[in-house]
Amino acid sequence: MSLNISEFINNLIIYDYILFSTLFVLFILFIILGIILRDKTVLAIILILLAFSELIVGSTYGYGKMHEYLFKNETLIKSQKKLTFTQAVVVYGSVKNISKRDFQQCKVTARIFKKSKNKYKDYILKLKPIKKMSIIQSDIPKDQEREVKLIIEPFTYKGDYNITMEADCR
Repeated sequence: MSLNISEFINNLIIYDYILFSTLFVLFILFIILGIILRDKTVLAIILILLAFSELIVGSTYGYGKMHEYLFKNETLIKSQKKLTFTQAVVVYGSVKNISKRDFQQCKVTARIFKKSKNKYKDYILKLKPIKKMSIIQSDIPKDQEREVKLIIEPFTYKGDYNITMEADCR
């Protein structure tokens, strides 16, 4: 857990610091305003609840949307093949940098999900993949595309399945 937190902090960029500091300043302002208006109890409670919800929701939603905008990319699965002599699936795809910045690294992840005939069950099955595999691609300049090959092993599932590929770039 502490390794994940330290990795998250090490990967922050200047825009993250600006976002989090702005949200923290707004949090403090709402708290101070709630303390000043403590005679109006309902308004003070609403302001304090707004401060905490702004801090939690604003930081998670803002971080996600900001990184989605700053590090925009496209992934494409070109082909997939289930190997016959080994228990593996090979996925060929590409990652394209469509942002205005060069990517220092991209974590490309392929996930395999069970497939059913029910669309609601398919949605639930997407929450827990059968198998997933990730690789790191480094230095992708803007408007460039990089070919990737992921080998997902061991893969022993015999039924129908879907494969998705996504990239988290920095």
